[in-house]
Amino acid sequence: MRTSAKFSALVVAGAMCLSLSGCADESSADTSGNESLKGDVVKIMVGGLDKVIYLPAVLTQRLGYFQQEGLTVKLLSEPAGVQATTSLLSDDVQGVVGFYDHTLDLQVKGKKVESVVQLAQTPGEVEVVSTKAAGDIVSPKDFKGKKLGVTGLGSSTDFLTKYLAVKNGVDISDVTPVAVGAGQTFLSALEKGAIDGGMTTDPTVAQVLDKNLGKVLVDMRTPEGSKAALGGLYPASSLYMRSDWVNSNKETVQKLANAMVKTLKWMSEHTPEEIAEQMPADYAKGGKDLYVKSIRSTLPMFTKDGVMPADGPKTVLQVLKSFNPNLKNASVDLEKTYTTEFVKKAG
Repeated sequence: MRTSAKFSALVVAGAMCLSLSGCADESSADTSGNESLKGDVVKIMVGGLDKVIYLPAVLTQRLGYFQQEGLTVKLLSEPAGVQATTSLLSDDVQGVVGFYDHTLDLQVKGKKVESVVQLAQTPGEVEVVSTKAAGDIVSPKDFKGKKLGVTGLGSSTDFLTKYLAVKNGVDISDVTPVAVGAGQTFLSALEKGAIDGGMTTDPTVAQVLDKNLGKVLVDMRTPEGSKAALGGLYPASSLYMRSDWVNSNKETVQKLANAMVKTLKWMSEHTPEEIAEQMPADYAKGGKDLYVKSIRSTLPMFTKDGVMPADGPKTVLQVLKSFNPNLKNASVDLEKTYTTEFVKKAG
């Protein structure tokens, strides 16, 4: 089979996966036998179970904190946050661990969704450029005419890529976003030249660098990196849910918040090595040492208490308004896109 044909097959397989709810193997995230537990049953879709930016969801399960709250939580996986949101709106799941920015986008579309636990204060995303294209792309000012990988069209990686382009004087119509997912499909796209660069997270970033497939162009894993690239803290990974479900199930939401805030506190008190020990072994696809390095690089993004950063929502709105025609002239009530009611009680 020719190289192009092989890559096409990979893309088709990835597209099929994107269209299926819970395509990734959820068994690795749920090894505690909680099927036998009684109590509230909650299904949560995660925008990629093995992504370090969403690590707190699986870690909460592995530490037994959901079970301690009397919850039976099923963690499902979608490679891109936009598909996870679709599952939430269609009532296939009760919650999503994904990017907070979707709550703003959905509000202007008439959907009421809110973050109930803010896991991260920065995106944890990294824009990498392929080794082949590194000489042509030295900053986002060089995005014009380039093919840039995103997890999915309409995903948060797509949002942030468009913002970096616009901020640096490049019209979004001059950039070609390519949906390549994450992990192996992203690595393959970079290696085969199907994309010139792209936005991804750890552990994929660590593998890109380890395999010398590319280099870091924009790093948004730390508060400093987020402020430099986006103008402020950009609250990203969160547990968000439909507002009507939250209001009708406050006791269950409080239990979820209790469990996840406990995890965030645990993470702040343990080393990357200790965190890695708790995670499924198959998440360390590039080897344990590389996985530990991925966690260490990404840890600065997480909050310690699940509380929304004070100016975070405003930064997200400013970023989205810069390129999203639906939001550009729309009025967004930021207070309805998140709540601190549950995490403050948990703390």
